[in-house]
Amino acid sequence: MQSQQILQKQTPGAPSIANEAERLFDQMREFSEVVARRAYQFFETRGRAIGHELEDWFRAEAEVLHYVPVEIQQSNEQFVVRAEVPGFSGGNIKVSVELNRLIISGKLEEVSEQKEEKIVISERRPTKFCRVLDLPAVVDPSKASATVKDGVLEITLPKIAPSQPTIVEVKSA
Repeated sequence: MQSQQILQKQTPGAPSIANEAERLFDQMREFSEVVARRAYQFFETRGRAIGHELEDWFRAEAEVLHYVPVEIQQSNEQFVVRAEVPGFSGGNIKVSVELNRLIISGKLEEVSEQKEEKIVISERRPTKFCRVLDLPAVVDPSKASATVKDGVLEITLPKIAPSQPTIVEVKSA
């Protein structure tokens, strides 16, 4: 099977959660900067005409950030998340699981070349995505699994069974 398991597991209370959050913020800042540069290129192409800034921003977002639709199925025991990631392989995708959050990100560079006599034009268009999903129940990150096959990423997130209340005996002093 050409599926590839990719998963970064977080253990509850681990100090790496702060590092992961910082990495996520850095990644989001990088995405924003790339979109801003591309939107500015559209602005310059228009001859710096005012009034199309939002249109330029949305066009740049659509070009730079790949939208990843997801489907989440829930049973009593687990969540199954399916994300459409055509063109991405296991090596291009990172999955991070926390107690009640799932972060899926990916980066892929497309290269296209056009040869015409002695001139070679080479274009690179980064395709990135990042989805942060808050889950309605607590999951066990250590038992999560992820596979990608035929452009669909499937993540299985087993739920943690709710603990029964503990009765504490009250003693008189």
